[in-house]
Amino acid sequence: MPIYTETVPSVWSIFRQRWRETRAHKGFSATTREIGSDLWEFLRESTPERKRRRYGDLEYDWDHHIDTTSATVTHRGRLIAAISGAPYQPTDPAEFREMMKALTIDLREFTFLDIGSGKGRTLLMASEFPFRRILGVELVQELHEIAAQNIAAFSSTDQKCHNIQCICADARDFQFPPEPLLLYLFNPLPAPAMQTMLEHLQQSLQQTPRHIRVIYHNPLSEQVLLDSGFLKKIGGTEQYSIFSN
Repeated sequence: MPIYTETVPSVWSIFRQRWRETRAHKGFSATTREIGSDLWEFLRESTPERKRRRYGDLEYDWDHHIDTTSATVTHRGRLIAAISGAPYQPTDPAEFREMMKALTIDLREFTFLDIGSGKGRTLLMASEFPFRRILGVELVQELHEIAAQNIAAFSSTDQKCHNIQCICADARDFQFPPEPLLLYLFNPLPAPAMQTMLEHLQQSLQQTPRHIRVIYHNPLSEQVLLDSGFLKKIGGTEQYSIFSN
């Protein structure tokens, strides 16, 4: 089993990495527009009205006495998420259960892996299913620390998996565990970074062949997976796609 080393990237290092990756794929002008658009959206989301709207996702937190809402993320946390190209948004519980029902695998054989796990809501919802273990990877330290607290505090009579771990790391540098994986993606990375992550996943599969399933929720960069060369789309709806190797 890999030994995970947590890293705490700075705002500047995250910005520099995204600038280099995006510019290499899209050029200077398109990169400036894309990152500028994300920063403008960050400013819009900082207004009192937008903050009040974000409190609409509290029902799951009330039920389980945890904090996974997007409304309480600090300005710094939201800025880092905006610069990285992946603003924090927790998964709706009803949507998650719908996606899980669409799977046709024995979950007991799979590790659930959430890339961009945020405050850990999806990790906790996944614990309602009998995975061999559950793992989350999150870039933003603030979100990771809250996720760790939520995991420690979580209690549910529906819980079937108690082996839950979250780490603070850049998904592009993540060492995939050598076991069957259900990979959950809720737009955690811009397309260039997603491509890098998938290249590492492919290398891991070549070293240790095994079954992989991917749930891609709100698949804005679906073409990256379609072009990966080792993943095949096997199902889904307009809201999500399911891939397999």
